[in-house]
Amino acid sequence: MIEPHKHCPACGTPMPMTERYCSPKCQQALEENRKKVRRTRNFLYIIFAVFILVWLYFMLRGRIF
Repeated sequence: MIEPHKHCPACGTPMPMTERYCSPKCQQALEENRKKVRRTRNFLYIIFAVFILVWLYFMLRGRIF
């Protein structure tokens, strides 16, 4: 029978149920990855907002003036 366990979110290694990560290295790697994802997501939101503003400008420029 298999003992209750879970897997490290960073590398997938089996580990005890009481731990969050299998090692400090995996914890650091996962935090760095989350920061990169956060930066990328924020960049995409900014690009999308700029696209919408440019689109609105071109759609409304003939109607305002």
